[in-house]
Amino acid sequence: MEGRAIRARGLICAGGEATRLQELTRITNKHLLPVGRWPMVYYPLQLMQLLGIRDVLLVTGQGHAGDFIDLLGDGRVHERDGDGLLFDLDLTYKVQTEPGGIAQVVGMAESFAGGESLVVCLGDNIFEYGEAEVVREWAGKPDGALIFVKEVPDPERFGVVVYGEDGGVTDVVEKAGVVDTRYEAPPSSDAVVGLYCYPPDVFQIIRGLAPSSRGELEITDVNRTYAEQGRLRSAQVSGWWRDAGTHEALGRIGTLIDETGANKPA
Repeated sequence: MEGRAIRARGLICAGGEATRLQELTRITNKHLLPVGRWPMVYYPLQLMQLLGIRDVLLVTGQGHAGDFIDLLGDGRVHERDGDGLLFDLDLTYKVQTEPGGIAQVVGMAESFAGGESLVVCLGDNIFEYGEAEVVREWAGKPDGALIFVKEVPDPERFGVVVYGEDGGVTDVVEKAGVVDTRYEAPPSSDAVVGLYCYPPDVFQIIRGLAPSSRGELEITDVNRTYAEQGRLRSAQVSGWWRDAGTHEALGRIGTLIDETGANKPA
Protein backbone atom coordinates (compact mmCIF):
# COMPACT_ATOMS: atom_id res chain seq x y z
CA MET A 1 0.00 0.00 0.00
CA GLU A 2 2.72 2.51 -0.95
CA GLY A 3 1.61 5.71 -2.59
CA ARG A 4 3.47 7.73 -5.20
CA ALA A 5 6.17 9.74 -3.42
CA ILE A 6 5.46 13.36 -2.52
CA ARG A 7 7.83 16.09 -1.41
CA ALA A 8 6.94 16.26 2.28
CA ARG A 9 7.89 14.68 5.56
CA GLY A 10 5.56 13.10 8.08
CA LEU A 11 4.95 13.62 11.80
CA ILE A 12 3.01 11.29 14.11
CA CYS A 13 1.95 12.83 17.44
CA ALA A 14 1.86 9.93 19.89
CA GLY A 15 2.24 11.53 23.32
CA GLY A 16 -0.35 12.77 25.81
CA GLU A 17 -1.61 11.56 29.16
CA ALA A 18 -4.67 9.66 27.81
CA THR A 19 -6.77 10.44 30.89
CA ARG A 20 -9.96 9.43 29.04
CA LEU A 21 -8.70 5.84 28.85
CA GLN A 22 -8.27 5.57 32.63
CA GLU A 23 -6.78 2.22 33.70
CA LEU A 24 -5.93 1.07 30.17
CA THR A 25 -2.89 3.33 30.02
CA ARG A 26 -1.50 2.80 33.51
CA ILE A 27 1.45 0.80 32.13
CA THR A 28 1.50 1.70 28.44
CA ASN A 29 0.97 4.51 25.96
CA LYS A 30 -2.52 4.64 24.44
CA HIS A 31 -1.13 4.50 20.91
CA LEU A 32 0.17 0.98 21.65
CA LEU A 33 -3.29 -0.31 22.60
CA PRO A 34 -4.99 -2.70 20.16
CA VAL A 35 -7.51 -1.37 17.65
CA GLY A 36 -8.77 -4.29 15.62
CA ARG A 37 -5.84 -6.56 14.73
CA TRP A 38 -3.15 -3.90 15.08
CA PRO A 39 -1.70 -1.52 17.65
CA MET A 40 -3.30 1.91 17.23
CA VAL A 41 -0.08 3.54 16.00
CA TYR A 42 0.09 1.25 12.95
CA TYR A 43 -2.81 3.10 11.30
CA PRO A 44 -1.22 6.57 11.06
CA LEU A 45 2.06 4.98 9.99
CA GLN A 46 0.29 3.06 7.25
CA LEU A 47 -1.46 6.29 6.26
CA MET A 48 1.91 8.02 5.80
CA GLN A 49 3.02 5.28 3.43
CA LEU A 50 -0.23 5.51 1.49
CA LEU A 51 0.36 9.27 1.12
CA GLY A 52 3.77 8.60 -0.42
CA ILE A 53 5.77 9.85 2.56
CA ARG A 54 8.95 7.96 3.40
CA ASP A 55 10.58 9.99 6.21
CA VAL A 56 8.47 10.05 9.38
CA LEU A 57 9.12 11.46 12.84
CA LEU A 58 7.25 9.93 15.78
CA VAL A 59 7.05 12.07 18.93
CA THR A 60 5.96 10.46 22.18
CA GLY A 61 6.31 10.92 25.93
CA GLN A 62 9.28 9.89 28.01
CA GLY A 63 7.65 7.03 29.89
CA HIS A 64 7.10 4.60 27.02
CA ALA A 65 9.43 5.76 24.23
CA GLY A 66 11.37 2.50 24.45
CA ASP A 67 8.19 0.51 23.84
CA PHE A 68 7.69 2.29 20.52
CA ILE A 69 11.24 1.49 19.48
CA ASP A 70 10.78 -2.17 20.48
CA LEU A 71 7.58 -2.39 18.44
CA LEU A 72 8.50 -0.33 15.38
CA GLY A 73 12.28 -0.51 15.12
CA ASP A 74 13.52 1.43 12.12
CA GLY A 75 10.05 1.62 10.55
CA ARG A 76 10.14 -1.56 8.48
CA VAL A 77 7.40 -3.76 9.97
CA HIS A 78 6.44 -7.20 8.60
CA GLU A 79 3.20 -9.05 9.05
CA ARG A 80 3.58 -11.67 11.77
CA ASP A 81 1.79 -14.38 9.77
CA GLY A 82 3.51 -13.84 6.43
CA ASP A 83 6.27 -12.19 4.44
CA GLY A 84 4.32 -9.05 3.55
CA LEU A 85 5.24 -5.58 4.80
CA LEU A 86 2.67 -3.62 6.78
CA PHE A 87 4.71 -0.49 6.13
CA ASP A 88 8.29 0.39 5.23
CA LEU A 89 9.25 3.86 6.50
CA ASP A 90 12.41 5.66 7.52
CA LEU A 91 11.37 6.28 11.12
CA THR A 92 12.91 8.80 13.54
CA TYR A 93 11.95 9.29 17.20
CA LYS A 94 11.82 12.27 19.54
CA VAL A 95 10.69 12.52 23.16
CA GLN A 96 8.39 15.21 24.55
CA THR A 97 9.42 15.43 28.20
CA GLU A 98 6.28 17.23 29.38
CA PRO A 99 2.90 18.02 27.80
CA GLY A 100 3.02 21.23 25.81
CA GLY A 101 0.33 20.94 23.16
CA ILE A 102 0.17 19.64 19.60
CA ALA A 103 1.69 22.83 18.21
CA GLN A 104 4.72 22.31 20.45
CA VAL A 105 5.11 18.81 19.00
CA VAL A 106 4.95 20.22 15.48
CA GLY A 107 7.63 22.74 16.45
CA MET A 108 9.86 19.87 17.58
CA ALA A 109 9.93 18.65 13.96
CA GLU A 110 11.66 21.74 12.55
CA SER A 111 15.15 20.28 12.17
CA PHE A 112 13.70 16.97 10.98
CA ALA A 113 11.65 18.70 8.27
CA GLY A 114 14.79 20.30 6.89
CA GLY A 115 12.91 22.99 4.98
CA GLU A 116 10.33 20.57 3.55
CA SER A 117 6.58 20.67 4.06
CA LEU A 118 5.10 18.61 6.89
CA VAL A 119 2.10 16.29 7.04
CA VAL A 120 0.93 15.81 10.64
CA CYS A 121 -1.32 13.02 11.90
CA LEU A 122 -2.52 12.58 15.47
CA GLY A 123 -1.72 9.03 16.50
CA ASP A 124 -5.25 8.28 17.75
CA ASN A 125 -7.05 9.42 14.58
CA ILE A 126 -8.07 6.68 12.15
CA PHE A 127 -9.57 7.16 8.70
CA GLU A 128 -11.48 4.95 6.29
CA TYR A 129 -9.78 6.55 3.27
CA GLY A 130 -6.25 7.83 2.93
CA GLU A 131 -7.02 11.16 1.17
CA ALA A 132 -3.86 10.67 -0.90
CA GLU A 133 -4.97 12.61 -3.96
CA VAL A 134 -5.93 15.69 -1.94
CA VAL A 135 -2.62 15.67 -0.05
CA ARG A 136 -0.67 15.08 -3.26
CA GLU A 137 -2.35 18.06 -4.92
CA TRP A 138 -1.48 20.26 -1.94
CA ALA A 139 2.13 19.00 -1.80
CA GLY A 140 2.63 20.03 -5.42
CA LYS A 141 2.20 23.68 -4.42
CA PRO A 142 2.19 24.08 -0.62
CA ASP A 143 1.67 27.86 -0.49
CA GLY A 144 -0.64 27.55 2.52
CA ALA A 145 -1.96 25.04 5.03
CA LEU A 146 -4.47 22.28 4.40
CA ILE A 147 -6.72 20.84 7.11
CA PHE A 148 -9.31 18.09 6.92
CA VAL A 149 -12.82 18.43 8.33
CA LYS A 150 -15.79 16.16 8.96
CA GLU A 151 -19.40 17.14 9.57
CA VAL A 152 -20.40 16.05 13.08
CA PRO A 153 -23.72 16.07 14.99
CA ASP A 154 -22.14 17.64 18.10
CA PRO A 155 -19.87 20.45 16.88
CA GLU A 156 -19.79 22.06 20.33
CA ARG A 157 -17.32 19.33 21.36
CA PHE A 158 -14.80 20.18 18.63
CA GLY A 159 -12.81 22.84 16.92
CA VAL A 160 -14.81 23.85 13.85
CA VAL A 161 -14.14 26.03 10.83
CA VAL A 162 -15.81 29.31 9.90
CA TYR A 163 -16.57 29.84 6.22
CA GLY A 164 -16.70 33.15 4.41
CA GLU A 165 -19.15 34.11 1.70
CA ASP A 166 -16.86 32.65 -0.95
CA GLY A 167 -16.68 29.29 0.87
CA GLY A 168 -13.11 29.82 2.05
CA VAL A 169 -12.01 29.25 5.65
CA THR A 170 -11.86 32.53 7.58
CA ASP A 171 -11.47 31.30 11.15
CA VAL A 172 -11.21 28.26 13.42
CA VAL A 173 -13.26 28.12 16.63
CA GLU A 174 -12.38 25.79 19.50
CA LYS A 175 -15.43 24.59 21.49
CA ALA A 176 -17.63 27.59 20.85
CA GLY A 177 -19.16 29.19 23.93
CA VAL A 178 -16.82 27.34 26.30
CA VAL A 179 -13.22 27.78 25.16
CA ASP A 180 -13.78 30.35 22.40
CA THR A 181 -16.37 32.76 23.78
CA ARG A 182 -16.42 34.89 20.63
CA TYR A 183 -19.17 32.56 19.44
CA GLU A 184 -22.11 31.45 21.60
CA ALA A 185 -22.73 28.46 19.33
CA PRO A 186 -20.62 26.63 16.73
CA PRO A 187 -20.59 28.60 13.45
CA SER A 188 -20.50 25.36 11.44
CA SER A 189 -20.72 21.60 11.94
CA ASP A 190 -17.39 20.90 10.20
CA ALA A 191 -15.01 19.63 12.87
CA VAL A 192 -11.27 19.82 12.32
CA VAL A 193 -9.82 16.29 12.43
CA GLY A 194 -6.30 15.20 13.29
CA LEU A 195 -4.68 15.41 9.85
CA TYR A 196 -2.90 18.66 8.95
CA CYS A 197 -0.62 19.71 6.09
CA TYR A 198 1.75 22.62 6.64
CA PRO A 199 4.26 24.50 4.47
CA PRO A 200 7.75 25.18 5.87
CA ASP A 201 6.78 28.53 7.44
CA VAL A 202 4.66 26.74 10.07
CA PHE A 203 7.66 26.81 12.41
CA GLN A 204 7.88 30.58 12.20
CA ILE A 205 4.19 30.77 13.14
CA ILE A 206 4.68 28.43 16.11
CA ARG A 207 7.58 30.51 17.42
CA GLY A 208 5.20 33.49 17.57
CA LEU A 209 2.47 31.71 19.57
CA ALA A 210 1.66 32.40 23.21
CA PRO A 211 0.59 29.53 25.49
CA SER A 212 -3.15 29.12 26.01
CA SER A 213 -4.94 29.25 29.35
CA ARG A 214 -3.95 25.63 29.94
CA GLY A 215 -0.28 26.46 29.35
CA GLU A 216 0.05 24.75 25.96
CA LEU A 217 0.70 25.80 22.38
CA GLU A 218 -2.55 25.09 20.55
CA ILE A 219 -2.78 23.75 17.02
CA THR A 220 -6.03 25.72 16.65
CA ASP A 221 -3.99 28.91 16.97
CA VAL A 222 -1.68 27.73 14.18
CA ASN A 223 -4.64 27.03 11.91
CA ARG A 224 -6.30 30.32 12.84
CA THR A 225 -3.16 32.22 11.88
CA TYR A 226 -3.20 30.66 8.42
CA ALA A 227 -6.92 31.48 8.16
CA GLU A 228 -6.28 35.12 9.07
CA GLN A 229 -3.62 35.25 6.35
CA GLY A 230 -6.07 33.82 3.81
CA ARG A 231 -3.84 30.75 3.45
CA LEU A 232 -5.93 27.98 5.03
CA ARG A 233 -7.85 25.49 2.92
CA SER A 234 -10.11 22.71 4.17
CA ALA A 235 -11.08 19.41 2.57
CA GLN A 236 -13.89 17.09 3.60
CA VAL A 237 -12.88 13.65 4.86
CA SER A 238 -14.12 10.84 2.64
CA GLY A 239 -15.85 8.02 4.50
CA TRP A 240 -15.60 7.72 8.26
CA TRP A 241 -13.16 9.24 10.73
CA ARG A 242 -12.78 8.24 14.36
CA ASP A 243 -10.83 9.44 17.39
CA ALA A 244 -9.71 6.35 19.32
CA GLY A 245 -9.15 8.27 22.54
CA THR A 246 -11.82 6.63 24.72
CA HIS A 247 -12.26 3.05 25.90
CA GLU A 248 -15.73 2.89 24.33
CA ALA A 249 -14.25 3.89 20.97
CA LEU A 250 -11.52 1.25 20.91
CA GLY A 251 -13.88 -1.70 20.45
CA ARG A 252 -16.25 0.10 18.10
CA ILE A 253 -13.46 1.24 15.80
CA GLY A 254 -11.99 -2.23 15.67
CA THR A 255 -15.35 -3.60 14.53
CA LEU A 256 -15.70 -0.80 11.99
CA ILE A 257 -12.26 -1.54 10.54
CA ASP A 258 -13.13 -5.24 10.27
CA GLU A 259 -16.29 -4.32 8.35
CA THR A 260 -14.95 -1.62 5.99
CA GLY A 261 -11.16 -1.49 6.24
CA ALA A 262 -9.04 1.59 6.98
CA ASN A 263 -6.65 3.79 5.02
CA LYS A 264 -8.19 2.66 1.75
CA PRO A 265 -7.28 4.43 -1.49
CA ALA A 266 -10.07 6.87 -2.35
